Amino acid sequence: MNIKVYGSGCPTCKKLEAMCYEVLQENNINGTVEKVTDIQEIMKTGILSTPGLEINGKMVLNGKLPTKETLAHWIKDNIN
Repeated sequence: MNIKVYGSGCPTCKKLEAMCYEVLQENNINGTVEKVTDIQEIMKTGILSTPGLEINGKMVLNGKLPTKETLAHWIKDNIN
């Protein structure tokens, strides 16, 4: 499981990153969480507002913070 959180470091982006770690740990899912803060890399994805979330190469969110339950659902649905 590879998760990328795209954002500049705002509180919402940091919260999303922390939630990803929590969901992985609480559900005993082996995975990595990468924080992408480089604006050029963020722009390459087409994200217009952060935070952005990519799970296993699939962009699933941009511009808002999901509920923890929704995030857990996305992560579980994208387990390899």
